Amino acid sequence: MEKNRIFSNKYVNYSFLLILGIFIGWLFFHSSRKAEKKSDQLTETAKSTIWTCSMHPQIRMPEPGKCPICGMDLIPLVQTGASSVDPSAIHLTKEAAQLANVLTTVVAKQTPVKEVRLYGKVQADERLLQSQVAHVSGRIERLAVNFTGESVTKGQVLAQIYSPELITAQQELLETAKTKQSEPAIYEAAKEKLRQWKLTENQIGTIESSGIAQTAVDVVSSSGGIVTARLVNTGDYVSQGTELFKIADLSNVWVKFDAYESDLQFLRKGEKISFTLQALPGKEYSGNIVFIDPVIDPVTRVAQVRVETGNQSASLKPEMFATGIVYSTLDEYRNNIIIPRSAVLWTGKRSIVYVKQPGSDEPVFKMREIGIGPMLGESYVVTDGLKEGEEIVTSGTFSVDAAAQLEGKPSMMNTPGGKTSSISGMVMPGDSKPDNDSSIQGMKVMQNIK
Repeated sequence: MEKNRIFSNKYVNYSFLLILGIFIGWLFFHSSRKAEKKSDQLTETAKSTIWTCSMHPQIRMPEPGKCPICGMDLIPLVQTGASSVDPSAIHLTKEAAQLANVLTTVVAKQTPVKEVRLYGKVQADERLLQSQVAHVSGRIERLAVNFTGESVTKGQVLAQIYSPELITAQQELLETAKTKQSEPAIYEAAKEKLRQWKLTENQIGTIESSGIAQTAVDVVSSSGGIVTARLVNTGDYVSQGTELFKIADLSNVWVKFDAYESDLQFLRKGEKISFTLQALPGKEYSGNIVFIDPVIDPVTRVAQVRVETGNQSASLKPEMFATGIVYSTLDEYRNNIIIPRSAVLWTGKRSIVYVKQPGSDEPVFKMREIGIGPMLGESYVVTDGLKEGEEIVTSGTFSVDAAAQLEGKPSMMNTPGGKTSSISGMVMPGDSKPDNDSSIQGMKVMQNIK
């Protein structure tokens, strides 16, 4: 009986130890399987992550490490949800768009107006320039006008000339005046000779009434204006036709602007131009284009554009600097879309914009290449690539493009549909995504180089 009891207790103990061993084994293998499964999941996640460089977004690596160009730590490439809808679009959160000051504008057709800015000077009207000459030969006895810039009026005495020929002609007049009743033809011929020397009827009448020949004759101004040049001095001997003074009438002046050959297509005769003077700030003048030089200066590469304007107040003085603006309507682009300059990114021959994708509450943008026409100050004429009603980025365009480059999307420097050119695990702009094997080989090559 005692022997049976001992045998039963041993059986119970063995059973307990067996169950305890099975339980411990289950715990050990179960936890190992979970850890292995978790490790497999982490490994799978790491393998699906693409690592890139924040300074060189063309770098694409299957595992973390150093940038082969600058040596910076690689960062995981953020894959957005929008890429599943359109892989070439860039998706920003609303907070990121606000921080980057990304603003959009709905494009529309407008009347294109080209602003042409011109620079020039005030000039005297060439048609109102007068040269005062000596009509008889002799010696300058007296100058009534002694300096340049003096104002003169028509009929004013400018100088006196002593002329022996004129004295002889006056004596002939006095002799023929005695026989003018019997020989009127000789008398009229003597008077006409004095008229040809520009003596006025009053001067001839004074000589005839006094009966004494004058030793000096007055040079009378034939026009009014400003003396721009005095060419003789007292005591100079002059011959018939010698230029004594230059006189300019400044009641009407020209403003001559220099127009570059690229701007001539926007300028037309009769078009209105408004201009300001550097010497008279705050005042604005206007006139019409009356002449465009048909020949371009071979040195300065400009053609002169002339504007006529009145100057009764004499405030416009020759050689004053002027700045003119012409607003020219481009009829050939009347039905085209106009967009701000800030919306366009230039990449050599290409010009691109970012178009907001419809049907999404989040800011989703896609790069698009467009055709550009003339520049209108702070805007461009679009010849093709956009439709009326589309919404484009007009502020923060560079920020959107930088985000596209970081994600490897089509951007200013990354053209869509480029050829694959993977070198040492790097993907250059326009390249396709490399496979894992080539990326690993590229990483190993870079490590061996180091």
